[in-house]
Amino acid sequence: MLEHFKELVINQYHASLQTLDLCVDKCPKATWQAPVHDLSFCQAAFHVLFFTDLYLGHDIESQKAQDFHETHINVFRDYEELQPRKPELMYEQTWIKTYIEHCRNKVTEVIDNETEASLTADQVWWKRTSSRAESHIYNIRHAQHHAAQLILRLRLNHNVEMPWIESGWR
Repeated sequence: MLEHFKELVINQYHASLQTLDLCVDKCPKATWQAPVHDLSFCQAAFHVLFFTDLYLGHDIESQKAQDFHETHINVFRDYEELQPRKPELMYEQTWIKTYIEHCRNKVTEVIDNETEASLTADQVWWKRTSSRAESHIYNIRHAQHHAAQLILRLRLNHNVEMPWIESGWR
């Protein structure tokens, strides 16, 4: 049962990330920095990836210590996503694609290493406590929420159709 659960969660994470990847691919250059609610398109894509990456880990310090973050410190800079202010940095499409790939790989590695004990253990993020298993589901829902915002913007502004992603890349 545990292995089946892990396979399902990996598939749904990858489907969410593939949906985001398609949004990035289909975003016209003129819309890349245009508003999507209170962020620009590129900031919303980064936001999804940043928190997917964060919630796959165990805490903020371990995220900052990842090789990926240390290699790209020029992009993460002061971790403005964690600051109580509106983000200002803009991100290039090619870099967002690189971050998507990092998150895809991290999903597989993290979920493959989960155990029944780790999935049932409490995890605290901000003021919210849940099991680690529920945190994964919450993380997937968060990614889908923002992907839906990006899809809506692409559909309304550019009549871009997006397919339904059945299952994720693995």
